[in-house]
Amino acid sequence: MTESSKASASPFSFKPYQASPDEEYMNEAQLKHFETILRNWKSELMREVDRTVHHMQDDAANFPDPNDRATQESEFSLELRTRDRERKLIKKIDEALKEIESGDYGFCESCGIEIGIRRLEARPTATLCIDCKTLDEIREKQMG
Repeated sequence: MTESSKASASPFSFKPYQASPDEEYMNEAQLKHFETILRNWKSELMREVDRTVHHMQDDAANFPDPNDRATQESEFSLELRTRDRERKLIKKIDEALKEIESGDYGFCESCGIEIGIRRLEARPTATLCIDCKTLDEIREKQMG
């Protein structure tokens, strides 16, 4: 497997970006790096959606035994909940891709400072810097 095919095999199997000391934050190369990560991630999630649809179509059976039927319904329900979470994640990925296009990607939506390359590599859909995210979580905890 070549290095480039390894990078596209999974959204999180990429080579970390190595910025030069005088490099401008969120320059064209960095934006391309994150666009590739986000597109690979979205593609993987879409493949999962397709697999789920095929799995549910292929495995749907009308079991005469109520326990077997209940087990199948439970499995399908869990799978659908997972896909619903992934659907929401795909929406966040699409929003991040729009931010890349508009030039807003990589900057905190609350205070406007740089989110940081390593944080974005860990969570490419992050919209808050670590300080604002921490404050957000503290507020959330206090509210209940």
